[in-house]
Amino acid sequence: MITAEQLKDVVARVDALHHYLNIDKKKIEFEEEQLRTQAPDFWEDADRAREQMKKVKGIEKWLKGYNNVRSQAEELQLAFDFYKDELVTEEEVDNAYKKVITDIESLELMNMLRQEEDPMECVMKINSGAGGTESQDWASMLMRMYMRYGEAHGHRVTISDIQDGDEAGIKSVTMKFEGGEYAYGFLKSENGVHRLVRVSPFNAQGKRMTSFASVFVSPLIDDSIEVYVDPARVSWDTFRSGGAGGQNVNKVETGVRLRYQYKDPDTGEEEEILIENTESRKQLENRENAMRLLRSQLYDRALQKRKAAQAKIEAGKKKIEWGSQIRSYVFDDRRVKDHRTNFQTSDVNGVMDGKLDGFIKAYLMEFSGNEEE
Repeated sequence: MITAEQLKDVVARVDALHHYLNIDKKKIEFEEEQLRTQAPDFWEDADRAREQMKKVKGIEKWLKGYNNVRSQAEELQLAFDFYKDELVTEEEVDNAYKKVITDIESLELMNMLRQEEDPMECVMKINSGAGGTESQDWASMLMRMYMRYGEAHGHRVTISDIQDGDEAGIKSVTMKFEGGEYAYGFLKSENGVHRLVRVSPFNAQGKRMTSFASVFVSPLIDDSIEVYVDPARVSWDTFRSGGAGGQNVNKVETGVRLRYQYKDPDTGEEEEILIENTESRKQLENRENAMRLLRSQLYDRALQKRKAAQAKIEAGKKKIEWGSQIRSYVFDDRRVKDHRTNFQTSDVNGVMDGKLDGFIKAYLMEFSGNEEE
């Protein structure tokens, strides 16, 4: 049975959300923005109308979320009082408490995602590290883990490109997380090197082996965000897509390879960006997908430059090295530990099935404030 102090804490956290979320201001904004949708010429510009509707729904979502936890807190207070009069059971009170706490934590977590790019969909690339079959198998396990995570959170996960391993697993994969909410905001916490320690199934002596794979996540932009691509720096070639069955396989060159000669606007250094896409059986669609992935990469580079400049100004803040080892998965010790936050769990199977919310929340709790400008 919950205590009076726990009830008091719930009420205090709901009051704090009212302040943090600027609920009174959001109510006024919602009314004003909704009025704009009632203008006679509103749908004459379809693109602008869609953006306006998106804005209205965004504000409405925050208001509904807050109203939900406010009403649950009031119901919990009533249930707590009714229990004294034996009108409800202890189990009913505890269940009401668990529900409101879960929803409060969800809203608190969403409040940490304040960056412009956080609500965007995202692209994830996984590369196997040195170590051949071991690392390639580990990369495929990570791919499955993130696909499970995406499916559980309402994202549509599609593979844009995959390079199979020599004997098992994969050398690399590029995946898109579309639909759902705040794909980039949550998955940006996964950027970095992931380390696996296990008794190798590929080693006859049953030795304990260490494998590495890197994960890179960037926002997936749409046509509403302008990113300049210099056509003079783009070159294409095509290749035959691999895969099972189908008349097109190995006969028609539907796979596309895009090369972009990127020039750093600050240093003048040049670097080739290579993107392959075999998502569709139609070459034109693969070209469009490859261009979208290129624009996402260019947007992400500009974003990282902005963050780097901000980090220099805020020298006292703890920095995150994108290329650093962020998490260890030690299978025989039944332990997964994040080295940035020290969050850990013994539920190795759950983690590998995509249960990453604890790690993501710990990351956002510690580092989301460091991103604010």
